[in-house]
Amino acid sequence: MILTSRKDFEKIEMRAGTVVEVLDFPEARIPAYKLKINFGEYGIKWTSAQITKLYNKENLIGKQLVCVVNLPEKQIANFMSQCLVTGFQDEHGDIVLTSIDKPVPNGARMY
Repeated sequence: MILTSRKDFEKIEMRAGTVVEVLDFPEARIPAYKLKINFGEYGIKWTSAQITKLYNKENLIGKQLVCVVNLPEKQIANFMSQCLVTGFQDEHGDIVLTSIDKPVPNGARMY
């Protein structure tokens, strides 16, 4: 898909959120975690992420991530994902999360 204008891109709300809880997601077809993410004034949202190869639950707590928060909810197995974490595939196809290297307020928008 090609965006036809800068306004198209501006419709995508990417915001900073801090991971506050991580649960196993055994019902997922591909190994994944359930992440509870705090977006400050935008609330707490849950999502799932197939990141079990590169991350363990303990080192995700407190990590600030870049997430898309204005997509429709998506059902994954028996779970409703409320936002989308962002990341890049490494040379093995595993997802490296898009994280923030200096703290920003939860809910801060990416421009």
